[in-house]
This record gives sequence, C-alpha cells and structure tokens, in this order.
Amino acid sequence: MVRVTNAVASRRHKKRQFKAAKGFWGDRKNHLKQTQNTLMKAMEYQTCHRRTKKNDFRKLWITRIQIASKIHGVSYSRLIDGLKKAECLINRKMLADMAVRDPTGFGTVVQVAKEALV
Repeated sequence: MVRVTNAVASRRHKKRQFKAAKGFWGDRKNHLKQTQNTLMKAMEYQTCHRRTKKNDFRKLWITRIQIASKIHGVSYSRLIDGLKKAECLINRKMLADMAVRDPTGFGTVVQVAKEALV
C-alpha cells in the first residue's frame, strides 16, 4: 500500500508559518520547530501589547493636557473637575489634540472649566 504524506497541505502549512516568521533572526525563520515556538510567543506578546497600548496612549494624553493646563494656570485635576461640572463632554484624546494643535481653543476650554469651578 502506498504511504500517504499529505504533502500539499503540509507544505502549505509550513509555507504559511515561514511567511509569518519573515524577518525573524537566525534559525527562528527557517527551522519549523523554532519558527512555531517563536510565532506562538510573538502572538502572545501581540495580544498583551494590544491591551497595554491603550494604557500608554491614555498616559500620553493626560501628560499633554497636564502641561497645557499648567500653562493656562490650572492643574489637571481642577481642569477635569471643572469640565465635568460644566457638563463638557470632551474626552482626553480630543483635549490632548487641542492642546497640541489648537492652543487658543484649548485656552477657551480651560476658561469654561474655570468658570464652572467658581
């Protein structure tokens, strides 16, 4: 009886793995066992770093808002408190963008927050 190796499917599987490992260093890109292990680890890191990226961006936005609000003479926490009391629904991403690209508009938002605090 003829030995069946399922060569087409296994070759396709290996090619897919090696294509995903393109750019890896050393034997990790051209030896199947090491490639599989490295790809599994890479996918694990990818999942966890997708989550961390959200935290990193939030920290960046808060830092930008904090610096810009100090320039206008109010602390970050007072600014956010004032915006909540004024029922201003601008999120931190938009505030950070305004702080960088439109300082005069950001100054107007700070004035609204200051008025709501008094």
